[in-house]
Amino acid sequence: MVRSMTGYGRSQQQLGGYDILLEIRSVNHRYFEFSCKTPRMYGYLEDRLKAFVQERVSRGKIQVNLYLQRLDGGDEVIAVNRAVAQGYLQALREVRAELDVDDDIALSDIARLPDVFAVRRAQEDPEAVWSLVAQVAEAAVDEFLAMRAAEGERMKDDILARAQAVLGYVAKIEAAAPQTVSAYRDRLYAKLQELLGDRQIDEGRLLTEAALFADKVATDEETVRLRSHVASLEEILAGGEAVGRKLDFLVQEFNREANTIGSKCSDVAISKLVVEMKSEIEKMREQVQNIE
Repeated sequence: MVRSMTGYGRSQQQLGGYDILLEIRSVNHRYFEFSCKTPRMYGYLEDRLKAFVQERVSRGKIQVNLYLQRLDGGDEVIAVNRAVAQGYLQALREVRAELDVDDDIALSDIARLPDVFAVRRAQEDPEAVWSLVAQVAEAAVDEFLAMRAAEGERMKDDILARAQAVLGYVAKIEAAAPQTVSAYRDRLYAKLQELLGDRQIDEGRLLTEAALFADKVATDEETVRLRSHVASLEEILAGGEAVGRKLDFLVQEFNREANTIGSKCSDVAISKLVVEMKSEIEKMREQVQNIE
């Protein structure tokens, strides 16, 4: 199955006392590039998410966003630093005694002092948290890959249709090539008649010149290779998932053969066919750039 490098997946579930939302999206990239956003206290999950995604995705610029919250609101706990509070209270009483002032110290006064209260993360088992996140990640990645596969099938059909169009142009070029040689021979004969007048034309020399021209503009090798490239293209597309790099190289070969035909043939009709064929090849290349 051919897969696009563009995709999106999302899953939100409540598991094990947590509300977990994971989103994954990707765009074209030559290699596998991964970035991840997680809540600060769950940063340790980033490497595990990268490894999890990379097991199933080989190319693309991947972005994962993870949102995770405890349903009981216990993500963080408030801790009282009693030693600090008692230290403040003792110091204030000593100052009161030294200055001989009224004792108007209240709890709210101590609560406003630094370091009396501390916000700490509730204790969690990282492996237990990961096992929950992995379930949500699997559902999101499944949706993500399904979207990539659906888009990949559409691209595959388009590429195959354009490959058939290339074969059509190849057939027309093959049919037009002999006519090009014949037209050249007729033009050469007419030119010689004009130059020689009543003198006899050397038929052997005429045939030799026509043969040299035919060899110069022959495109048999290129058209044969183009047909072979189409067969290889169909084989690759039928073969597997991560085929983008192979296809990219193969389409370059398509373009090389088309350019060679264009450089060999000065015939206007064939030149037009080459232009049309190269247009189809370029559209194939654009599609291939988005295949994993």
